[in-house]
Amino acid sequence: MDLTIRPAISSDSNAIIGLIKELALFEKEPESVILTEDDVKEYGFGKKPLFECLIAELENQVIGMALFYSRFSTWKGPTIHLEDLIITEDYKGRGYGTQLYSAFINYSYVKGVQRIEWNVLDWNTPAVKFYEKSGANVLQEWCTVQMDFEAMKSYLAKH
Repeated sequence: MDLTIRPAISSDSNAIIGLIKELALFEKEPESVILTEDDVKEYGFGKKPLFECLIAELENQVIGMALFYSRFSTWKGPTIHLEDLIITEDYKGRGYGTQLYSAFINYSYVKGVQRIEWNVLDWNTPAVKFYEKSGANVLQEWCTVQMDFEAMKSYLAKH
């Protein structure tokens, strides 16, 4: 079976949200996904798209995705942040993830960005080893910092 990797289109929104929820379940945070299919359509395919996505498809069935967006590094210049790379559980271990990862890297390389970056959970040892083996530098000394909507609201109320 040949894997097809193509740019996502609006009609993929349901599959995209399904993959996002599957990844959240794997990461032990299924309740954290508040995004809806309509949000995916608006933010990915509306008037001002905020992300791009490559779809991995097998026999007309979406089995994975790489969702990413442009960023800018004050040290390097244009970069792309890979938000999610996922192959659905039933298709893992068959090389499809590597093909999707390679397609994302090729896309970024052709775009001419100076760096690609993403986060990986430290307990996801297979992913960490995969990325290291591919030549990626897994930074141990950087911590991810986040502030959700309620924390922003609280901070602004005090300042």
